[in-house]
Amino acid sequence: MDLERGQRSRTIKKQSWRSVLMLAYQSLGVVYGDLSTSPLYVYKSTFADDIEHTESNDEIYGVLSFVFWTLTLIPLLKYVFVVLRADDNGEGGTFALYSLLCRHGSFGFLPSGQLADVELSAYKKKDSTASGGGAAASIVKRLLEKHHALQLMLLILALIGTCMVIADGILTPAISVFSAVSGLELAMSKEHHKYVEVPIACLILVCLFALQHYGTHRLGFLFAPIVMLWLLCISVIGVYNIFYWNPRVYRAFSPFYMYNFLKKTQRGGWMSLGGILLCITGSEAMFADLGHFSPLSIKIAFTSVVYPSLLLAYMGQAAYLSQHHIIQTDYRIGFYVSVPERIRWPVMAIAILAAVVGSQAVITGTFSIIKQCSALGCFPRVKIVHTSSKIHGQIYIPEINWILMTLCLAVTVGFRDTKLLGNASGLAVMSVMLVTTCLMFLVIVLCWHQSIFLAACFILFFGSIEALYFSASLIKFLEGAWFPLALCIVFMIIMYIWHYGTIKKYEFDVENKVSINWLLSLGPTLGFVRVRGIGLIHTELVSGIPAIFSHFVTNLPAFHQVVVFLCIKSVPMPYVDPQERFLVGRVGPKEYRLYRVIVRYGYQDIQKDDLEFERDLVCSIAEFIRSEGSKPSGLAEETDKDDGQMTVVGTGLRIREEKVEAEDAPGPSASREILSPVIVPKKQVRFLLPRSPKIKEEAKEELQELLEAREAGMAFILGHEYMRAKSGSSLIKRLAIDLGYEFLRRNCRGHMYAFSIPHASTLEVAMVYHV
Repeated sequence: MDLERGQRSRTIKKQSWRSVLMLAYQSLGVVYGDLSTSPLYVYKSTFADDIEHTESNDEIYGVLSFVFWTLTLIPLLKYVFVVLRADDNGEGGTFALYSLLCRHGSFGFLPSGQLADVELSAYKKKDSTASGGGAAASIVKRLLEKHHALQLMLLILALIGTCMVIADGILTPAISVFSAVSGLELAMSKEHHKYVEVPIACLILVCLFALQHYGTHRLGFLFAPIVMLWLLCISVIGVYNIFYWNPRVYRAFSPFYMYNFLKKTQRGGWMSLGGILLCITGSEAMFADLGHFSPLSIKIAFTSVVYPSLLLAYMGQAAYLSQHHIIQTDYRIGFYVSVPERIRWPVMAIAILAAVVGSQAVITGTFSIIKQCSALGCFPRVKIVHTSSKIHGQIYIPEINWILMTLCLAVTVGFRDTKLLGNASGLAVMSVMLVTTCLMFLVIVLCWHQSIFLAACFILFFGSIEALYFSASLIKFLEGAWFPLALCIVFMIIMYIWHYGTIKKYEFDVENKVSINWLLSLGPTLGFVRVRGIGLIHTELVSGIPAIFSHFVTNLPAFHQVVVFLCIKSVPMPYVDPQERFLVGRVGPKEYRLYRVIVRYGYQDIQKDDLEFERDLVCSIAEFIRSEGSKPSGLAEETDKDDGQMTVVGTGLRIREEKVEAEDAPGPSASREILSPVIVPKKQVRFLLPRSPKIKEEAKEELQELLEAREAGMAFILGHEYMRAKSGSSLIKRLAIDLGYEFLRRNCRGHMYAFSIPHASTLEVAMVYHV
């Protein structure tokens, strides 16, 4: 018996390791496509005008030493051993770090937060604790909660990191594809190759962006083999160059060569660091794509395959260049010079495929972070298309895709030089890494409850290295580095104006909401005829009666028999358990048939289509009616002064829709099924109730009325707001609200659940907001 138990445990362990290794293999094509193609342009960017390649080989050995220690300290030590632990319930990236921090203090960016949100099972992840760290966390938390300026700085820091990720999504495809096709320069004259490289690179980029709407899952099975083949190629070529040209190139691993390099080259060597830092482009993807893979699989793939392959590739290039001090052509030092001539064309074909794979991963990551920002109110609403029903994170955003393509082509045609593209890409990469380092300081203190001394050591050690590289990139502002800064400023303005307008709109709604006394004065009929059907009134408010409701009832003489104040909001977490998604309560007495439903989504959740959403919505109200009065364990409640109790309910009552003939329609049911009236050829709707609880007669009547209203149909009442700055407002506020926010609001998408609602079922109520 013990033997069988031991064999079973070994089998389970073997299967577990098999799944981890499979994820590690798949991560090669998604996570490491950008990082693996960096040998194409690192040496070429480093030796572009800043330093010269001399016969002493001090420059070659110094650059190789910098590459080795940069790869070891940043991707390996910082990301693999530290940053990957700072996941937000399995999700990673700049905004995930910010979301994680906001859940550990009252300095979040979402105005519609509730106490019930804190009770969500996934709201707080398990924190690492250490003795003596609690006091530091309390001090930092109080400072952030007390000073609004610090909260604003934290938000701006997160937005800067997000904007630089978007800039990287533009620059990475350009520099990767352009560098991959640069091998053509060795087969034609200097006067002709530039006229061939740019059109070919642009053609590849157009095809890459044009195929985005098919989704990466269509070609995803090819991604990992391509990157694996590319890593194998550069490893074999590196080993060949090491043993054939300079077996002692490994001596460059000594830090002495870095000191000697800077001592000899001085200012030129410092400026050349802007090219060396390109060896870690794509490292942030290890953390940003954490939601698609496990941390262990990402660590295994990097330490066992990617890291040694890159080192061999850089060592091989250095070994070749150490014996070739005079390049016969006039071109700069590049990757293809060290590739044996017999295999140069096949390697270039594989390099182009690898560059496309790396670009694809960066573009998908850009879509993902824009989706997070949009869900959390920091980016205008855009159309999000989920390209895979099996793989959750694969999305496509049409508007952003064509904007990225246009900017990417403009950069490729405008710069037409690996050096300029490398300067721009390097600044974007280091900006994102610096933001991650700063946010990690707060995570170590607030979330992990470690001492400030440990957090300070982290930010001083890694921050000083990244600041050195950042300064080397910033000094080349006029040589390409201006582009990511300009792009960051434009996106920062867009994101901050949208966030500012969203906050002001919510504050206006809160100040102008209608009191419960006004509602009670209308009586159960709300002062006019109640017609059949369900009226869904969309509101951003989580409590109180929105002004849109009073504006509506004063202009129309009739209203629906069931009224639902619907609030769809995002919470600062990746996912919300479907059983905790709906928060339901009453507005006014029972006979008014007014309900409030708050639907909570995480920033990575998929919002359902209208039919499935309507069904779940009605089911949640029905479950609330059935369970009202009893308090089962596990139900969270929140009480507002204007509302009744808000209860978290699962969709316990299910609706089954089926068409029946009039003669086959059953009569009143004596069982626990409540049947709606049958009208041919309409559908008959049934609530399938749990067997254990008994439904009271009063609840049956209310459920019956809900069924009749559901059968009659739903009408969506949406607000069509116009925002204007108050008279006397500053010029900046008038520009931000009257021009900026209004332009973005008119040109962005509507609410997600309203995409496929028939126009006949939608009613818009116009209102002017003076904020």
